[in-house]
Amino acid sequence: MIDLSADTNKFKETVLNEEEKYNGHIIRTTEQTVALPDGRQAKRDIVYHADAIAILALTADNKMILEKQWRAPVQKLTLEVPAGKIDTRDKKTLDAVNRELNEETRLQAHHVEKITGFYSSIGFSNEYMTLYLATDLSSVTHELPQDDDEKIDLVYVSYEEATVLFENGQLEDAKTNMAYLYWRTLQ
Repeated sequence: MIDLSADTNKFKETVLNEEEKYNGHIIRTTEQTVALPDGRQAKRDIVYHADAIAILALTADNKMILEKQWRAPVQKLTLEVPAGKIDTRDKKTLDAVNRELNEETRLQAHHVEKITGFYSSIGFSNEYMTLYLATDLSSVTHELPQDDDEKIDLVYVSYEEATVLFENGQLEDAKTNMAYLYWRTLQ
Protein backbone atom coordinates (compact mmCIF):
# COMPACT_ATOMS: atom_id res chain seq x y z
CA MET A 1 0.00 0.00 0.00
CA ILE A 2 1.28 3.46 -0.88
CA ASP A 3 0.64 6.16 1.70
CA LEU A 4 -0.19 9.32 -0.25
CA SER A 5 -0.96 11.40 2.84
CA ALA A 6 2.75 11.77 3.71
CA ASP A 7 3.40 13.66 0.44
CA THR A 8 0.22 15.76 0.33
CA ASN A 9 1.89 19.03 1.31
CA LYS A 10 4.64 18.49 -1.28
CA PHE A 11 2.03 18.44 -4.10
CA LYS A 12 -1.00 20.32 -2.74
CA GLU A 13 -2.24 23.34 -4.65
CA THR A 14 -3.98 26.17 -2.82
CA VAL A 15 -7.03 27.72 -4.46
CA LEU A 16 -6.58 31.49 -4.50
CA ASN A 17 -9.68 32.34 -6.52
CA GLU A 18 -12.53 30.45 -8.17
CA GLU A 19 -14.78 32.08 -10.76
CA GLU A 20 -17.97 30.34 -11.89
CA LYS A 21 -18.17 30.16 -15.69
CA TYR A 22 -21.34 28.08 -16.13
CA ASN A 23 -24.05 26.52 -13.97
CA GLY A 24 -26.33 24.10 -15.85
CA HIS A 25 -28.64 21.23 -15.00
CA ILE A 26 -25.87 18.58 -15.22
CA ILE A 27 -22.58 20.38 -14.65
CA ARG A 28 -21.10 23.50 -13.10
CA THR A 29 -17.80 24.84 -14.40
CA THR A 30 -15.30 27.18 -12.79
CA GLU A 31 -11.87 28.60 -13.46
CA GLN A 32 -9.55 28.38 -10.49
CA THR A 33 -6.39 30.34 -9.89
CA VAL A 34 -4.13 28.16 -7.75
CA ALA A 35 -0.80 28.57 -5.99
CA LEU A 36 1.55 25.71 -6.78
CA PRO A 37 3.74 24.30 -3.98
CA ASP A 38 6.72 26.29 -5.31
CA GLY A 39 4.74 29.57 -5.18
CA ARG A 40 3.99 29.96 -8.89
CA GLN A 41 0.38 30.46 -9.98
CA ALA A 42 -1.59 28.43 -12.52
CA LYS A 43 -5.14 28.24 -13.92
CA ARG A 44 -7.37 25.17 -13.58
CA ASP A 45 -10.66 24.58 -15.42
CA ILE A 46 -12.90 22.47 -13.19
CA VAL A 47 -16.11 20.64 -14.11
CA TYR A 48 -18.28 19.75 -11.10
CA HIS A 49 -20.63 16.82 -11.70
CA ALA A 50 -22.75 14.67 -9.39
CA ASP A 51 -21.32 11.31 -8.43
CA ALA A 52 -22.56 8.45 -10.57
CA ILE A 53 -22.95 4.69 -10.81
CA ALA A 54 -22.32 2.20 -13.59
CA ILE A 55 -23.56 -1.38 -13.77
CA LEU A 56 -22.06 -4.53 -15.21
CA ALA A 57 -25.40 -6.33 -15.56
CA LEU A 58 -25.00 -10.01 -16.45
CA THR A 59 -27.95 -12.13 -17.50
CA ALA A 60 -28.57 -15.74 -16.42
CA ASP A 61 -27.01 -16.92 -19.71
CA ASN A 62 -23.88 -14.80 -18.95
CA LYS A 63 -24.50 -11.93 -21.35
CA MET A 64 -23.54 -8.34 -20.66
CA ILE A 65 -26.24 -5.74 -21.14
CA LEU A 66 -25.08 -2.78 -23.22
CA GLU A 67 -26.99 0.29 -24.26
CA LYS A 68 -26.83 1.91 -27.67
CA GLN A 69 -27.27 5.63 -27.35
CA TRP A 70 -26.28 8.86 -29.04
CA ARG A 71 -23.75 10.98 -27.16
CA ALA A 72 -23.75 14.66 -28.14
CA PRO A 73 -20.23 15.51 -26.88
CA VAL A 74 -18.63 12.97 -29.25
CA GLN A 75 -21.36 13.14 -31.92
CA LYS A 76 -21.73 9.40 -32.27
CA LEU A 77 -23.64 6.31 -31.30
CA THR A 78 -21.98 4.49 -28.40
CA LEU A 79 -22.20 1.16 -26.58
CA GLU A 80 -22.26 1.59 -22.81
CA VAL A 81 -23.16 -0.29 -19.66
CA PRO A 82 -26.23 1.09 -17.82
CA ALA A 83 -25.28 4.10 -15.72
CA GLY A 84 -26.52 7.33 -14.26
CA LYS A 85 -25.92 10.08 -11.79
CA ILE A 86 -26.84 9.88 -8.15
CA ASP A 87 -29.54 12.44 -7.43
CA THR A 88 -32.05 13.56 -4.82
CA ARG A 89 -34.21 10.46 -5.37
CA ASP A 90 -31.40 8.29 -3.99
CA LYS A 91 -30.76 7.91 -0.27
CA LYS A 92 -27.72 5.73 -0.96
CA THR A 93 -25.68 4.65 -3.97
CA LEU A 94 -27.48 1.32 -4.21
CA ASP A 95 -30.77 3.20 -4.73
CA ALA A 96 -29.28 4.73 -7.90
CA VAL A 97 -28.22 1.26 -9.11
CA ASN A 98 -31.74 -0.11 -8.65
CA ARG A 99 -33.37 2.99 -10.19
CA GLU A 100 -31.11 3.08 -13.25
CA LEU A 101 -31.54 -0.68 -13.88
CA ASN A 102 -35.30 -0.20 -13.76
CA GLU A 103 -35.39 2.95 -15.90
CA GLU A 104 -32.94 1.80 -18.54
CA THR A 105 -33.34 -2.00 -18.73
CA ARG A 106 -36.67 -2.70 -16.98
CA LEU A 107 -34.82 -5.25 -14.85
CA GLN A 108 -34.06 -5.65 -11.17
CA ALA A 109 -31.07 -7.41 -9.66
CA HIS A 110 -31.40 -9.82 -6.76
CA HIS A 111 -27.63 -9.72 -6.29
CA VAL A 112 -25.63 -6.47 -6.43
CA GLU A 113 -22.03 -6.03 -5.34
CA LYS A 114 -19.60 -3.16 -5.55
CA ILE A 115 -16.67 -3.74 -7.90
CA THR A 116 -14.70 -0.50 -7.57
CA GLY A 117 -14.88 3.27 -7.63
CA PHE A 118 -12.98 5.72 -9.82
CA TYR A 119 -12.86 9.29 -11.05
CA SER A 120 -14.18 9.34 -14.61
CA SER A 121 -11.88 12.10 -15.87
CA ILE A 122 -9.65 13.21 -13.03
CA GLY A 123 -7.78 15.86 -15.04
CA PHE A 124 -10.70 18.30 -15.08
CA SER A 125 -13.77 16.80 -13.36
CA ASN A 126 -14.66 15.72 -9.84
CA GLU A 127 -17.19 13.08 -10.99
CA TYR A 128 -16.71 9.89 -8.96
CA MET A 129 -18.28 6.76 -10.37
CA THR A 130 -18.91 3.49 -8.54
CA LEU A 131 -19.08 0.35 -10.68
CA TYR A 132 -21.38 -2.46 -9.57
CA LEU A 133 -21.96 -6.04 -10.65
CA ALA A 134 -25.65 -6.92 -10.96
CA THR A 135 -26.76 -10.54 -11.40
CA ASP A 136 -29.81 -12.72 -10.82
CA LEU A 137 -31.88 -10.35 -12.95
CA SER A 138 -35.64 -10.41 -13.39
CA SER A 139 -38.27 -8.12 -14.88
CA VAL A 140 -39.50 -5.30 -12.67
CA THR A 141 -43.08 -5.32 -11.47
CA HIS A 142 -43.32 -1.52 -11.36
CA GLU A 143 -41.67 0.43 -14.20
CA LEU A 144 -40.17 3.80 -13.29
CA PRO A 145 -40.45 6.60 -15.85
CA GLN A 146 -37.58 6.75 -18.31
CA ASP A 147 -35.68 9.97 -18.91
CA ASP A 148 -37.57 11.78 -21.64
CA ASP A 149 -34.38 13.05 -23.30
CA GLU A 150 -32.79 9.59 -23.78
CA LYS A 151 -33.21 7.09 -26.60
CA ILE A 152 -31.72 3.75 -25.55
CA ASP A 153 -31.72 0.35 -27.25
CA LEU A 154 -30.47 -2.66 -25.33
CA VAL A 155 -27.90 -5.08 -26.73
CA TYR A 156 -27.03 -8.40 -25.06
CA VAL A 157 -23.50 -9.64 -25.79
CA SER A 158 -21.64 -12.77 -24.78
CA TYR A 159 -18.16 -12.54 -23.30
CA GLU A 160 -16.70 -13.52 -26.67
CA GLU A 161 -18.71 -10.82 -28.46
CA ALA A 162 -17.70 -8.22 -25.85
CA THR A 163 -14.07 -9.23 -26.33
CA VAL A 164 -14.34 -8.59 -30.08
CA LEU A 165 -15.97 -5.20 -29.41
CA PHE A 166 -13.20 -4.35 -26.94
CA GLU A 167 -10.38 -5.50 -29.23
CA ASN A 168 -11.87 -3.67 -32.24
CA GLY A 169 -12.12 -0.42 -30.27
CA GLN A 170 -15.91 -0.35 -30.32
CA LEU A 171 -16.12 0.02 -26.54
CA GLU A 172 -14.88 3.59 -26.29
CA ASP A 173 -16.52 4.53 -23.02
CA ALA A 174 -14.30 4.36 -19.90
CA LYS A 175 -16.89 2.90 -17.54
CA THR A 176 -17.81 0.23 -20.09
CA ASN A 177 -14.17 -0.69 -20.61
CA MET A 178 -13.74 -0.90 -16.83
CA ALA A 179 -16.79 -3.20 -16.61
CA TYR A 180 -15.52 -5.39 -19.45
CA LEU A 181 -12.03 -5.67 -17.92
CA TYR A 182 -13.57 -6.72 -14.59
CA TRP A 183 -15.75 -9.30 -16.40
CA ARG A 184 -12.56 -10.62 -17.98
CA THR A 185 -11.21 -11.44 -14.50
CA LEU A 186 -14.24 -13.64 -13.88
CA GLN A 187 -13.59 -15.83 -16.94
